[in-house]
Amino acid sequence: MANRRIIPSLLVRGERLVKTERFRNPLYVGDPINAVRIFNEKEADEIIVLDISATREGREPNYGLVERIAGECFMPLCYGGGIANTGQARRLFSSGVEKVSINTAADRTPGLIAEIASQYGRQAVVASVDVGRRWWSRGWRVLGCGPSGGAADWPSLIRRLVDAGAGEILLTDVDREGTRAGYNLGLIREAAIGLDVPLVVSGGAGSLEDITHAFAAGASAVAVGAMFVFHGPHKGVLISYPTPEEIQKTTPRHR
Repeated sequence: MANRRIIPSLLVRGERLVKTERFRNPLYVGDPINAVRIFNEKEADEIIVLDISATREGREPNYGLVERIAGECFMPLCYGGGIANTGQARRLFSSGVEKVSINTAADRTPGLIAEIASQYGRQAVVASVDVGRRWWSRGWRVLGCGPSGGAADWPSLIRRLVDAGAGEILLTDVDREGTRAGYNLGLIREAAIGLDVPLVVSGGAGSLEDITHAFAAGASAVAVGAMFVFHGPHKGVLISYPTPEEIQKTTPRHR
């Protein structure tokens, strides 16, 4: 099996690198191209870039920005945001993207994942699922504007996406996104049950210990945002990534 992966997750809004907390109040933190260059130097495993405004604004991906990011990126690049059809995915792959992350469109257009996977292989398709708690209900629910929005049976949604051809699942706990409060280990354990594709978890990383716990709970990879962007209690912007020695110590290799 492949080594467990620690993946910087960068959020962009327009041409700007931003960071959110619980997907709200995007804060400008710099230039995405510069951040990618730093993660190159630090030899990150791969990188995820998510455009948080494309789908909401009803527009296509910012292909120019994606091309510039891919041109600087020396590691596998996953892009998500505004992808609604195979033509858009094709253009992204032509720009140097290795994987596309599909969220709302996968729910609205059930055949989209299968179409992309049939052309580029399932390893190129990441199905993104956002979950959180509603104040009036117990348990986790799918968050989003697709048909599954509000559904409590999110594990079944994950299985349907895998059956459709998704090669990875990106599972985000929206209640912990950007908080650095630790991953939701119960959520990870439940998602990992019977899952035969890699599970990438996002939302809550605040320390290397949190990452270790996420792997122990069943994650194949972790997507990390605030922990790699902010430094200290006052959230000073400082791009960081663990050293190989730290990764070896806290995330042992599969046997």
